[in-house]
Amino acid sequence: MEWAEQAVVERARSGDGEAFRELVERHSRPLFRLAYRMTGSESDAEDVVQETFLKAYRQLSRFDGRASFGTWLHRIAANCALDIVRARRRRAEQFSESWGFAGVAGGLTDDPVSFAPSADPAPDRLAMAGETRRRVAEAMNELSAVERAAFVMRHFEGVTMEDIGRVLGCQTGAAKHSVFRAVHKLRRALEPLVGAVK
Repeated sequence: MEWAEQAVVERARSGDGEAFRELVERHSRPLFRLAYRMTGSESDAEDVVQETFLKAYRQLSRFDGRASFGTWLHRIAANCALDIVRARRRRAEQFSESWGFAGVAGGLTDDPVSFAPSADPAPDRLAMAGETRRRVAEAMNELSAVERAAFVMRHFEGVTMEDIGRVLGCQTGAAKHSVFRAVHKLRRALEPLVGAVK
């Protein structure tokens, strides 16, 4: 943990509310990005960030400094987001079973991946971008909660495999395997589009 942040954490531990506010301001944006990409919902992401800081405040005395404060917060946020994704899937499965629907996805309603259009997009490029977004969103919904978390942290947030393992509470090798499985599933889902572009 960098020295300046360590000093702020120590002040927050001693009850300095201004120091904790500084930590909230410093880490809210990256935690929101992580939560949004994991849940696909702005309101869920806001809930995750709020819950993360509430838990961090309550458990501040348990932070041991072995990992950076940001990594510790990411671990809390990822677990909160995983709980939301798992609960959503359970509700969708229960709904599907109770109403007899097959294959109802308990996934995202919002698109977690944004593609910036070119300055002057042609209609075929717009159609391809829309199809790509749809397929990526569907493929992301098919990932397990752990695969999704590992993929988002690695490819969107640039988190190291070691830190992903710490966040998810698993060995580095297991984190790598989760990212590999996620990439493989996404690649398979997007293969038809790659052929269409050629």
